Amino acid sequence: MKKVILLFTLVTLLLGCSKPGTKGFENFITRDGHRLMDGDKEYRFISMNIPNLNYIEDELSFSAESPYRYPNEFEIRDAFETVKQMGGKVIRIYTLPVKRQDEPDNPTFITGPGEFTEEAFVVNDLMLKIANEMEIRIIFSLLNNWKWMGGVPQYAAFRGKPAEDFWTDEQLIDDFKNTVEFTLNRTNTLTGVKYKDDKAILCWETGNELMSPYPWVKEMAAYIKEIDTNHLLMDGFHAVDDYRYIHKESVEDPNIDILSSHHYETDPFQQFVNIHSNLDIIKGKKPYILGELGFESTSAHERVYDYIISNHEIAGTLNWSIRSHRREGGFYWHSEPVGHGLYKAYHWPGFPSGHAYDEKGLLTLMRKKAYEIDGKVPPELPVPKAPGLLPAQHVYEISWQGSTGASGYNIYRSESDKGPWEQIAFNVSDARVQYTPLFNDATAEIDKTYFYKIKAVNAVGVSPESNILGPIKVEKKALVDEMGNLMTLYRYKDITVEKGQDRKFKEDTERIQGTQGSEIIYSVPGSIRDVKIYAFETFDQNGLELMVSGDGENFEPINPKISGEDLGEGDYGYWNAKLYESSNDKNSSQFLKIVFKEKSQIGRTVITYN
Repeated sequence: MKKVILLFTLVTLLLGCSKPGTKGFENFITRDGHRLMDGDKEYRFISMNIPNLNYIEDELSFSAESPYRYPNEFEIRDAFETVKQMGGKVIRIYTLPVKRQDEPDNPTFITGPGEFTEEAFVVNDLMLKIANEMEIRIIFSLLNNWKWMGGVPQYAAFRGKPAEDFWTDEQLIDDFKNTVEFTLNRTNTLTGVKYKDDKAILCWETGNELMSPYPWVKEMAAYIKEIDTNHLLMDGFHAVDDYRYIHKESVEDPNIDILSSHHYETDPFQQFVNIHSNLDIIKGKKPYILGELGFESTSAHERVYDYIISNHEIAGTLNWSIRSHRREGGFYWHSEPVGHGLYKAYHWPGFPSGHAYDEKGLLTLMRKKAYEIDGKVPPELPVPKAPGLLPAQHVYEISWQGSTGASGYNIYRSESDKGPWEQIAFNVSDARVQYTPLFNDATAEIDKTYFYKIKAVNAVGVSPESNILGPIKVEKKALVDEMGNLMTLYRYKDITVEKGQDRKFKEDTERIQGTQGSEIIYSVPGSIRDVKIYAFETFDQNGLELMVSGDGENFEPINPKISGEDLGEGDYGYWNAKLYESSNDKNSSQFLKIVFKEKSQIGRTVITYN
């Protein structure tokens, strides 16, 4: 009898897994001439590149020595939900990262010829699992031309060979084929489906902006198709002198299914010349997409979208780029090195922090056009889901995991976890600051104990309430200065507010700069307890001197602990991130003076007091 019950249970579970309405894809994407097809329907899209989807390159908290780590499920789901809300159908990932000799301790995917990091590929497993659940396709790029995250130069370096040998050296070609074979034949540890059988993959891409001669493309395309007959293949060629060019041979290659080009022209008129040039080469024989599009005005984007929508010779476009919420609160941030000193990775649904590049306007336009390309009108956005408050010890360091599509958060406080609850803040943005706590309860009272909860808001409505944080006893309060202006300072001398080149400063978008002899003074309504100064410097000597005073006239020096001296330079020319920390035992001190001994910038000041 037990065997019969067990058999019945297993059959019931299997039937439940395959019941009608279960999310997932019915078809692999195929092609018919210049059209991509989902079954018997044409498949077109306006969507996004998410370079951080399977590998974070932007973990820039102040003490982090490396910007790289693997994303967790919260971050991956947030990214997919973002694209879903925007009406997108596709996400193009960046590549499979390769170990760099100059950054040997960074987490990566490929550590040597035929050496693969299982933990990293499980992230890919999770990505594909969620892609199926969310019904978002993946353009899976296999190789990077550039050293960023590791690619062609690193494959060559494993064998002690120059990067240019990658395209012709048989050993290096075999090394990459090993990666291709491992990836395509991998069985997803979470779903049991081999990658080559996973319908969530729209296509494989030979790589990102590859300066690959056609013989290499031909050999690799044939090899990929030999392993995987289910998926389409896109040529990731990127010419040295003109990255908008397409291999003419790839148009005729039976193993190449999709052609693409990347567009960052400063002149939108020239952009159309380049797109037309590519269409003239393809002659409607194969699908063509704009694999990357960006760094231009909203009006220029709109003209491109309208052209794509009306011209079925272009299957779709993918904007560069967007970032998800971060597990510790807020978002990941990424200044674009070739983005004219202006553009950053976008955050959905758009925030005042992205006003300079019309973040909200462009993302709203993208959503409209993502539905229009299918002849649809955008539905009403969903009300945000409940956000999640994160643990906190002090009332000046409150953060939360954000809710996809929320434009802000209402914050509530009570002296009991049962209430009554008082709303103490309205529509607080989690895109206001970078990699620091999101909220300081400046109205809390010393010696009281509080509980907190929050709700996410957008134009449609208000989310369910979050979990409750607390109890937090207020033993000290804090003056927190994020350097957006000079109004938090009590007095200042010879300083300027700095913005721009934010990547050099761990994406801190607002800083103050002083030179030798510059000064700033803070005043707090109590006795200073602790001081933290988040500074950026370019030299070995410490650039700041700290002093405290009870009357604002007679100052005594304090000796801070300084950490982080060797965290500068790197790919982006980081300034050294130096954290000055000090506990003050002079009970009557209400004033903090910071004297600049050398040129330095300060991104954040936290002064606790009681």
